[in-house]
Order: sequence, then C-alpha cells, then structure tokens
Amino acid sequence: MSKSLLRSGLLFSAMTLISRVLGLVRDVVIANLLGAGAAADVFILTNKIPNFLRRLFAEGAFAQAFVPVLTEYKENKSLDETHLLIARVSGTLGCILLMTTVLGVVASPVVIMLFGTGWFIDYLQGGAEAEKYELASVMLKITFPYLFFVALTAFSGAVLNTWGKFGAAAFTPVLLNVAMITAAIGFADQFEEPAFALAWGVFFGGMFQLLFQLPFLKQAGVITWPKWGWNDPGVKKIRLLMLPALFGVSVSQINLLFDTVLASFLQNGSISWLYYSDRLLEFPLGLFGIAIATVILPQLSKDHVTATSKGFKNTMDWGIRMVCLLGVPSALGLMALAEPMLMVLFMRGEFTALDAAQSKLSLMAYSAGLLFFMLIKVLATGFFSRQDTKTPVRIGIQAMLANMVFNIILIFPLAHAGLALATSLSALFNASLLYFALKKCGVYQFSQATFQLLIKVVMAAGLMFLCLYYLQPESAQWAQMTLEYRIAYLIGLIVAGATGYLLTLVILRVKLSDIRSH
Repeated sequence: MSKSLLRSGLLFSAMTLISRVLGLVRDVVIANLLGAGAAADVFILTNKIPNFLRRLFAEGAFAQAFVPVLTEYKENKSLDETHLLIARVSGTLGCILLMTTVLGVVASPVVIMLFGTGWFIDYLQGGAEAEKYELASVMLKITFPYLFFVALTAFSGAVLNTWGKFGAAAFTPVLLNVAMITAAIGFADQFEEPAFALAWGVFFGGMFQLLFQLPFLKQAGVITWPKWGWNDPGVKKIRLLMLPALFGVSVSQINLLFDTVLASFLQNGSISWLYYSDRLLEFPLGLFGIAIATVILPQLSKDHVTATSKGFKNTMDWGIRMVCLLGVPSALGLMALAEPMLMVLFMRGEFTALDAAQSKLSLMAYSAGLLFFMLIKVLATGFFSRQDTKTPVRIGIQAMLANMVFNIILIFPLAHAGLALATSLSALFNASLLYFALKKCGVYQFSQATFQLLIKVVMAAGLMFLCLYYLQPESAQWAQMTLEYRIAYLIGLIVAGATGYLLTLVILRVKLSDIRSH
C-alpha cells in the first residue's frame, strides 16, 4: 500500500513540479510587467477572488465531500449508478457555477467593495486609491468567469483521482500558466493597461484547462452528459457534507483573503508583497502538502468504506511522515533563503530591491506556518474521508476567529508581515485542534516511530538552516551581484542545503523503511 501511495505521490508531485515551475515563471513575468504598484495590486486582487471561490466550489470543500461519496458508490454500487451520480453532480454543480459567475460579473463593483474596502472608501472620498477601485471593478468582469471553468476542471480531476489517474489532473494547471505567460509577453502592449492582458490570460487559461480534461474522462469511461439532480440522494449527501466543509477545509484561504482586505488599508504595495511571498510558499505546499493529501484521500475513503481501521491508520501515518520529512526542511529553507529567492525570481523591471526586502518579511512569517498548512491538508482529509465534516467546521471557525485576533494584535507593529504571521499562528492552532480531535475519537494518533522520525528531521533541518544562514552573503552583497552570479550562488546554496539535510538523515540512521507505515 505504501509503495502504491508513493508512486501516486511521486507522479502527482512530478506533474505539480512542472506546473509550479511554470507558475514561478508566470510570477516573474508579472513582477517584470507590473512590479508591486497599483496595477499589480488590482490584478492580484481580481485574480484572488475567483481563485478563493474556486477553493470553496472545487478543490476545497467540494472535493473533500465528493470523493468519499464517489468512492462509496464505486466500491458498493453498480457502474450505472456511479455514472448517474457523476452526471447529476456535474449538472448541478455546473448550473450553480453558471449562476454564480453571472452574478459575479454583473455585481463586480459590489464584490470589489467587499474585498477592497480601503479602495472603495478612497473612491467615495476622492482619495489616491480611487482609481484602483474603478480598475478592479472592470477587471473582475474578465477574471471572474475563471471560476466556472476551473471548478468544473477540479470536478473532472476529482473523478480521475478516484479512478487512480492522478497525472492529468496534476498537469492541468500548466495550461493556465502558459496562457498567462503568453498573454503577458504577446499581448500586453495591445492594452493601455497591461494588467488587462493578464486578466484575459486567466479567462482563456481556465477554458483550456476544462477542455484538456475531457479526453481523459472519456478514456477512463466516466464521461457523462450533465443532468440536474439537486434532490438525488448522492447529490444531497454531498451537499450536506459540503456545506460545513466550506469552512473546515478553506480556513487558510479565508484567512489569506482577510489579510488582503486588511492590507488594502496599508501602504501601497502591501497586497503585492503578500502575494509574491505567498506564491513562493505555495510551491512546496502544492508540491508536497496538497499532493500527499490528494493521493491519500481516495485510499482513506476506501479504508473507511471497507472498515479497514488498521489500513486507515497506516495511510494517515504515511501521510504525516511524508509531510514532516518534506515540510520541515522546506519551511526552514524558505526562511533562510527568503530574500535571495525573491531577488532571483522577481527583482527586475518594476520589482525593486525594496519590494524584495518587504516581501522577505512576509515570506519568513508565512514559512513559519508551512508545516502546519501541510498538516491541515492531511489531518482534515482524515475527517472528510470518513464523511465527518462537522468536526473540521467547528475547528475551522475557531481557527478563523483566532486569525482575526492575531491580525488585530500583529498588524500595527509588523504591518503586512504581521498579517502573514497571524495566518501562520492560526494554522498552528488549526492543525493542533484537528490532531487532538482525531486522537480523542480514537481514529489516529502519532506513533512512537513517527515522533522519533520527526525529532531526527528537525535536527537535520535545523543544521541545514544554520549552514544556509551563515554561508549566504549580506543583503547588500546579493543586490550588487549580477543576475547570473546570483542564480548560480542560490542554486549552489540550495544544492548544498539539500545534500547536507539528506546526509544528516543518513548519519542519524533514517531509512526508507522508517517512512513506510507498519
């Protein structure tokens, strides 16, 4: 079982790696084109709103509710019944998405008023940020339909993942990155405001993603004509599971969006600094955390349906160990190399050394919570695979309230970095409550072997952090380097850090068998 999960995880991570690398290229292009100024703030906000809703409709609450029910049908019911469920879910979801999209496009000024409150107040008072509100209200009309395309793409990906076909779904985001890069490079000069080219790149990228999935669904034999099925027993079960899961699985996204609302009251560039640091955080989170949670969800759902408690605990244990093995060094590596990474990737065109220095602060704050963001993905999956959404929603609301308190406490002394640190602290709070809830109900608790592995991982990653911290030059020296030398130096540090981490694990006698569940 561990070998099968490992193969699926490696495949998903490999496809995700391609997507994340292109995502970084995309962000380099955006930084070069827009920098961290007013246009960048507007585009980032208008792109973040449909992406936030995507997490609710698709990859977050919907997927966590849909996959366990689909697995139950696949294991216990006929193929015709399973196909009918897929048809009715796709039809119902598609209609809801269409209505939401139309509403979002028509009411875009109201949506921007809610999520860019600081800009709206300036608009009413004729302040300096008034132009941002007007520009965002128009741009959102272009980016909002992305929600319709990408949510149906995620639905298709959930079906393919349940059938054990992880590669296509993981590769699909590549198309969005290609569309945005092409739009920025090839069409930016066609618009008075270049950010509109990126907005159209988002629109067409979403469309290409959905079309790309269809042949794979047909090949798997699960493509069906959508049907409305609001009162279908399977759809109703998914609805009941999904409603509370809207909070439980999407708390981190709600927290990030709340950060954006508060950042609209801070100095110009704050939203962009949070965005660029969050983009670097998303690289290891998607490559490792989301990949691990995605591949264990169908297996956990199957273990639950077949009442295999030992298999369920082993799968959870494998997920936790993999997250610790990869998440701890990723977090400390990002902390140690925050500014060099930002300089190498983004410091050109409109993105200045000041922007890199400010983004570094929020990246370090986000990195402190990286392991907990990953653990939330895995621990929440333990509940959703058992079709328990009430516990995560209770915990999610508590974590969201804690984030608001942390934001209020930290925003004044630390500005945008305080918002990032508040998000990390709420992730720690969220992950802790999820774990203790699993332990309390006897579903899962860390084994002694997992604790021993975690101690060794922390020791190895800590030594790696110290080496990277003392080996790298000062900020002024980084800024004076040529781009080529900066890239070479950074790659050398990353290779040295990874090699040192792995060698330390070998010295501490960590073996491949220690990662497997027993």
